[in-house]
Amino acid sequence: MKITDLNASGGIGANSHFVKIGPFNILVDCGLHPKMIGKQALPNYNLLGVDNLDLIIVTHCHLDHLGSLPVIAALHPHAPIITSIPNVSLAPRMLRNSINVMKRQREEHGIVDYPLFLHRDISHVNKQLVAQRYSSGEIYYKNGENIEVILHPAGHVVGAAAVELVYKHRRIVFSGDILFDNQLTLAGAKLPKPPIDTLILETTRGAHSRAEGTSRSTEVDRFVLKMNEILARGGSCLIPVFALGRMQEVLKIVYNARSAGKLARCPIVAAGLGMDLCNYFDKIRKKSNLIDFDIRILDHMGVKNLEFNLRPGRDLSNKGIYIVSSGMMVQHTPSYKLAAAMLAHKHNGVCFVGYCDPDTPGGELLGTKNMDYFYFHALDYRAKIQASVDQFDLSGHADRDELANYAIKSSARVIVLNHGEELARQWFQEYLEQELPKANILNLVPGKEYNI
Repeated sequence: MKITDLNASGGIGANSHFVKIGPFNILVDCGLHPKMIGKQALPNYNLLGVDNLDLIIVTHCHLDHLGSLPVIAALHPHAPIITSIPNVSLAPRMLRNSINVMKRQREEHGIVDYPLFLHRDISHVNKQLVAQRYSSGEIYYKNGENIEVILHPAGHVVGAAAVELVYKHRRIVFSGDILFDNQLTLAGAKLPKPPIDTLILETTRGAHSRAEGTSRSTEVDRFVLKMNEILARGGSCLIPVFALGRMQEVLKIVYNARSAGKLARCPIVAAGLGMDLCNYFDKIRKKSNLIDFDIRILDHMGVKNLEFNLRPGRDLSNKGIYIVSSGMMVQHTPSYKLAAAMLAHKHNGVCFVGYCDPDTPGGELLGTKNMDYFYFHALDYRAKIQASVDQFDLSGHADRDELANYAIKSSARVIVLNHGEELARQWFQEYLEQELPKANILNLVPGKEYNI
C-alpha cells in the first residue's frame, strides 16, 4: 500500500489522501482549505494523473472533506464516488451553497479563480455518486483482483463514515472525523473492530484534553443554565453554529430544555444554510431513520427567520435566542452581524458551542475576552466588550483519550496521523509511540508518498 497526503499545508484543511492498493487507485476525501482562497485552497491534485482514479470516497459533507469534489470528479469522470446514503442528498446542497459563497467572494475580493466549479459540474457529480449502506461491504474489481469497501457510522455529523478497505486480508481503516458520544440528533460512532492492519486516524483535539469532570451531558446542562442567565437579565443570547449538524443539535437542545421546563420561554430566531438543511435532516429521518430530527419542533417552538435590518452597536429590539451561522462567526455571516449589534450591551451574551479557529473572528473574540474592545474589520466597527462571552464543549470530534484508546485497541501495525494541527499530532505521536512501541506511527509530510 502507498499513501500520499494531498493537503498541501498539512494540518486541518483540504483533506485528501491518495492511496494505491494493488492495482487500485483510490482517493479518500477531497476538501477545500478554509483559510486559503482560489486554487490554493485545493488539494495538490497535480500529483495525480488524469482519469486514472478507480474510486473516490467521501467520508462526510463538511467542506474541508467535500469542497473540491466537482473539481476532481471532472478530471476522473469514470470513477464512482462512494459515500453514505445521507450524503447523496447533502453533498450537492453543500456544494451549491459553496458556489454562492465563492461568487460573493469573487465580487468582494476580486478572486478571479472563483467559483472553482459551476452548477453543471455538480450535476455531473450527481451521476457519479454511489450510495452505500453502513456496515454493508461492496466489492470492486480490477485486473483480476478485488477490494472491498465498507462504511461504518462515525458519529460527527449525519452521513459521516469511517472507511474500511479490505484487500487480500489486509484491513485499512480511515477514521474520518469521529464522535463516540451520542448527540441528541445522532448516535455515536461504531468503528471497525480489531485487528486492523493500518489505521489513518484523525487528531483534531490532540492538543488539549477535555476538562476533568466534564462530559457532553454536563456541558449541555451548563449551556442551558447560561441561556437562562442571559434571558433573566433581559438580554439576547447569540449562538453561532455550523450549518451542518450543530444548528440542528442546538435546536434540539433548546426544544428539549423548554419541553422539560428547564429553559425560559422566549422568541427563537434562526438563520443561515442550517435552516434549509433542517428540511434535509427531516427527509433523511423519514427515509432512513439515521438521524433523530423532526422538523416539526421548529413550529412547536415558533422559530422565526432573522430580519436583516441590523446595525453595528444598535441592540436588538426583540430579545430572545438567536441560533445562526456561522459557527466561527466568519465575516459577513449572520452571527458576525448579530455580534456587532449585541456585543456592546452588557445584558446580552454570546455562546460558542464548539471549536473556533483562533484566526477566525469567533476565535479572536474568545481570545480577547479580557480586553476592552473588539474590532469588526468587515464593518469597520469597534465595539466595547460588554456582553458575556462563553464557550461550551459540544464539539463534533472525539476527545484525544478516546481516539488514542481506539488506536491502541485496534492493534494496528501502522497508524497514520491525520486531520490535526502540529501540536495535536505531536501529542498523539508521543503517546502512541510510548503505548505501542512495536507500531509504526507516521505523521505524513504533505506530497510525499509513503510505502506501508
